Amino acid sequence: MTKMDFMRKRVFFLFTMMVMALMVGCVNHDKTTESVVDNSKETNTKHMKTIMIIDGGPRKNFNTASMLQKFAEGASSVSDQIEVKTVRLYDLDYKGCMSCMACKVKGKASNVCKYKDALTPILEEIAQADGLVLGSPIYFGDVTGQMRTFLERLAFPWLSYNDYSLTAPKRMPVVLVETMNGTPERNNSNGYGSMEHCIAGALGEPERLIAYNTYQVKDYSRYELAGFSEEAKRRYRDEHWEEDLQRAFEAGKRMAEGIMAL
Repeated sequence: MTKMDFMRKRVFFLFTMMVMALMVGCVNHDKTTESVVDNSKETNTKHMKTIMIIDGGPRKNFNTASMLQKFAEGASSVSDQIEVKTVRLYDLDYKGCMSCMACKVKGKASNVCKYKDALTPILEEIAQADGLVLGSPIYFGDVTGQMRTFLERLAFPWLSYNDYSLTAPKRMPVVLVETMNGTPERNNSNGYGSMEHCIAGALGEPERLIAYNTYQVKDYSRYELAGFSEEAKRRYRDEHWEEDLQRAFEAGKRMAEGIMAL
């Protein structure tokens, strides 16, 4: 082997080693970058805040749903770290309190309902949420049957039969939304009734958001509703409905800002 051949082989060997070292470095760099990205994703997930909206109305695109949608828009406008989840009770197959007393068994007491059905995962999500919004039209002076049965399942596990205290998994801001046919001067609404006391005791004093004298139908001429003046209903709606929606938007924004400030 000549001296020139020896030098060529040595240069080739050194070049090969340098390439391999660079490749290893790139792989390690990629792994480090992936780790940083993954950690970033994990951090973002950890900092996400959740607001649960429970829609107790039967109509997907009418008064209550519209108010709750505006609330969600207001909350979402504050930060991309706010997750707003809306649940429609009329879409779920569930029951009210079954009086199984599973939440009060000695040594196994729970402040989240133990009965298993379609409502179970919703109640578990609320237990870990950062804010709660309940919305219902007012029928015969009360919230809908679906909202009432939901509230039984939500609130009964909070109640202690040892000292009658009310303890939820965590306290959080709450907004109660009502939509009704009655006017501010003339209505028979009991709102959320005794359940409002349970909510206040376990979660904190709720904010109330009420839309009065709402449209019952889009075309009054199709229904036996002669006791109402469509003209008067339309006039009231034109004067107040957009304000009601804006109040819902601002309430959502206010709740989200409060949550993010904690």
